[in-house]
Amino acid sequence: MRILLVGDEASLPADLIDYIGDLGDEWQVQRVADGNGAIATIASSPVDAVITAPHLPDLTAATLLGQIRTLRPETIRIALIDADSSTRPPPARIIGVAHRFLPLPLSPEVLLDALTSLEELRELLDSPHLRTSIGRIEKLPSPPHLYLSLKHALEEDENCDTARIADLIAGDPGVAAKVLQLSNSAFFNTGRSITDLRAAVTRLGLSTLRDLVLASEVFSGQSLSNAERNALQMRALAASRMAGKLLPASSADLGATAALLADIGLLLPGVRNEREPQVAGDDRPGHAEAGAYLLGLWGLPMPIIEAVAFQMQPQRSNLRSFWVTGAVHVATALVSGAAVNEEYLAKVGMLPKLDAWREQAAALSGLALEA
Repeated sequence: MRILLVGDEASLPADLIDYIGDLGDEWQVQRVADGNGAIATIASSPVDAVITAPHLPDLTAATLLGQIRTLRPETIRIALIDADSSTRPPPARIIGVAHRFLPLPLSPEVLLDALTSLEELRELLDSPHLRTSIGRIEKLPSPPHLYLSLKHALEEDENCDTARIADLIAGDPGVAAKVLQLSNSAFFNTGRSITDLRAAVTRLGLSTLRDLVLASEVFSGQSLSNAERNALQMRALAASRMAGKLLPASSADLGATAALLADIGLLLPGVRNEREPQVAGDDRPGHAEAGAYLLGLWGLPMPIIEAVAFQMQPQRSNLRSFWVTGAVHVATALVSGAAVNEEYLAKVGMLPKLDAWREQAAALSGLALEA
């Protein structure tokens, strides 16, 4: 694997290069100091992975990774974040272009976990059987256009005001009505009733609002009955809130969105529900992998795709730490009444928290019944 490090030695120390070099001849690492140097390097010869420091002398990390996405879309893109950024979400621009976010100082073992996990996911989503199965579906669900419009607006201007966001939502009366309905439900109601979209934006906050819009769009398929749609949506919202509580602030939004979309594969025809026993000879793709493939077609961030793909078997992600995939596994299992992989939780050091998480899930399930 050929790896390009972008940044100075303060962010990407020499011992990291030495560690990668000791992995074997199949691992090669190169360093450049700035973004333009990285672009020139990749333009002349493809690399398997790019790892960029949070601060570069010429380009922002988001600009660099966005250009690499256009130039070499197959390249794994990893963004490093400062240690003090763990208390807040990564910038929206970075979320849209990076496959993975890793904290500084960067441990060589953490980097190796990330690279092997992303390679595994790339191989999974490039499965000929999965591509053929999805390709047989005559009409795939449409991308969530309003959600993507909100996402792009926030990427362009992270200080986008509530009036502009409310105007975007108002452009789809059906979604606007659903947002107001849900913002006044037991899930989110913390005071007086809301009848104004601007007030809903202010009360809910941008991350929750995005999830409400996403749920409204994704689960509006005509193939579902009203009862099926409401049950799927409420379970998704409960899992979303649960997953967000299991992660630090820097990853909470990603976890919440991934849990919200975890069952999107169930909307596809000819897909097997992996929470039900598999019948011998049934070679249909599972809903987790199929859902992840669909989200890849929509262009959603890789941490979300990875979490959806490995939600049933989180140990397949190869990560030795509890991150988005682990949170989605726990949240979706507890909300749906399925078994949690306790062996996996023990491996990542989270098993002692399971009892408390069960209590949180029970409380959220109660809210779902009231909503």
